Amino acid sequence: MTTSQNTSVQPYLFFDGRCDEALEFYRKALGAEIGMLMRFKDSPEPCGDAAPDKVMHASFRVGGSTILASDGRCSGKPAFEGFGLSLTVPNAAEAERLFNALADGGQVQMPLAKTFFSPHFGMVADRFGVSWMVYVMP
Repeated sequence: MTTSQNTSVQPYLFFDGRCDEALEFYRKALGAEIGMLMRFKDSPEPCGDAAPDKVMHASFRVGGSTILASDGRCSGKPAFEGFGLSLTVPNAAEAERLFNALADGGQVQMPLAKTFFSPHFGMVADRFGVSWMVYVMP
């Protein structure tokens, strides 16, 4: 069976109570555009003991990509393991700018440097623990 051309895969990040903060951070750091934001209080169905003002569902765009987000269970301890988001940029100056913005309050895992596969590549976990690979295409 073949998958339809209209099918897509999008990352969905659960910030466990820090979604508003994350959306604002990505807006400032990456120029993200918030597309949709629904709070638990906006749901026509009861959402258990979810805090009414927390984010039930949001979408934001970075360049041509859409990322989905939520506060999830609001435990305050987001855990992003086993994956990373790859941010492909057109040049070294843009790589430096975005890498440094993501590193603010985060942890550099591999500084930006020339590699055998890219003129500029680096890895950073942002302040929420989301791993990013910043990459300039050769």
